[in-house]
Amino acid sequence: MDILNKVLPDSETKPDISHGDGDRERFAHYVQKDKITESAVTGNPVIALCGKVWVPNRDPKKFPVCPECKKVYEEMTK
Repeated sequence: MDILNKVLPDSETKPDISHGDGDRERFAHYVQKDKITESAVTGNPVIALCGKVWVPNRDPKKFPVCPECKKVYEEMTK
């Protein structure tokens, strides 16, 4: 098979934008509000205060606040 004409499955063509830390998946993260809106429109990933990179797609009210994000936010507002 000609390698230039090979079709890859979606899982091989989509970038991994997660840090691979499963614990971060259990929290709601702090992100600039305008970045959340932009991500909803464009599908681009956002970066939380704790460093997690992802495309938001769930209700953050259903999860506890990320302790790392909370700590960074509190340091910023002192």
